[in-house]
Amino acid sequence: MEKRRLGTSDVQITPILMGTWQAGKKMWVGIEDADSIKAIKAAFEAGITTFDTAETYGDGHSEQIVAEALSDVRDRVQYATKVFANHLKYDLLIEACDRSLKNLKTDYIDLYQIHWPSGSFNSEKVPIEETMKALNHLKEQGKIRAIGVSKFDRAQLQEAGNYGRIDSLQPPYSLFWRQVEKDAVPYCVENNISIVAYSPLAQGLLTGKFAADHKFDPQDNRAKNKLFQGENYQRAQQALDKLRPIADRHNCTLAQLALAWLIAQPQAQAIAGARNSEQAIANAKAADVKLSEDELQEIDGIGRIVTDHLDDNSIMWNW
Repeated sequence: MEKRRLGTSDVQITPILMGTWQAGKKMWVGIEDADSIKAIKAAFEAGITTFDTAETYGDGHSEQIVAEALSDVRDRVQYATKVFANHLKYDLLIEACDRSLKNLKTDYIDLYQIHWPSGSFNSEKVPIEETMKALNHLKEQGKIRAIGVSKFDRAQLQEAGNYGRIDSLQPPYSLFWRQVEKDAVPYCVENNISIVAYSPLAQGLLTGKFAADHKFDPQDNRAKNKLFQGENYQRAQQALDKLRPIADRHNCTLAQLALAWLIAQPQAQAIAGARNSEQAIANAKAADVKLSEDELQEIDGIGRIVTDHLDDNSIMWNW
C-alpha cells in the first residue's frame, strides 16, 4: 500500500489505518483478545502499517494488544496513540506517555495525539500552551515523532499551532458525518495537516449490514450514536440503497466504497476498525478501489441525503 507523509513530519503512514478501540473491550461486546491479535496481524499482512490506539481504550489494554500483535515487526509499523483529557497537565502528560510507551513495548511513538480538547468530560481546563510544552519536550527527547490532536475545531487547531507543529487532526469523518469539512478541513489543507478520520464507516453503518429494525445491546456505544436513531437511520438506509450499484460496478463492498471515497478527499486518511481478520483484510483492499471524479461527486450527493439533516454538533453520540 502506497504511503503518505504525515503532515510535514518524517512519519509515513498508510491511507488506511487500523483502529483498535474495540481491542480494549471496554464499551464493546463480544471481543476476544485472540481475535483482536489475529485481526491486527492480518491488517499488517494485507498492507496496513499504521495502527491507532489510545491510553483510554480499555485503560491501556488496547495498547498492550497492539504490542502483542506487532512487536516483532515494530520497525515496519507506525504506532499512533492518544493522551486523554484528564492528563493534559505537564507532569501528567509526561507520565501518560511513559505508560503508553510501556504498554506498547517501544521506546518511541510515531504519532502522539491529544484525544479530546481540555475540559472535555468535566476534566480540568489546562492551557494548551502547557500541554504543547510537554509534547514538544517529548518530541525533543525522541519519545514521540509527531504531534496530533483529535476532535479539535479550527480555532483550537490554530491556538495549538501557536505553540508547536501539529501534524494531524483526528476528527469523526465519513460520508455520513461531515461537519469537519465546514470548519477544520480548509485550515488543514492550507497548513499541510493530515486528517486521520475516525469512524470512516460511521461505526459500521456504511457497511450496509444493519437491517432497518436493528437494535443494539445497551452496552454497545452505538446504541447512543445519533446516526442509528429515528429518521437519521432511515435516511441512511435510503442512501445505502443508492450506493450499492456503484459498489457493484467496482466489484467492492459498501464499506470499501465508503473508505475509497474518504481517502480521495483532501488530506484525508481513514482509521478503520476490525473485529476479525476478514474485516481487516477487506478494509485494506479499499485502497485499491479507484473512483473517477464523476463517481466521487455522485457519492458525495448520495451522502448528503443523510448529512443535510444533521446539525453542526461534531459529537456523534447522545452521551
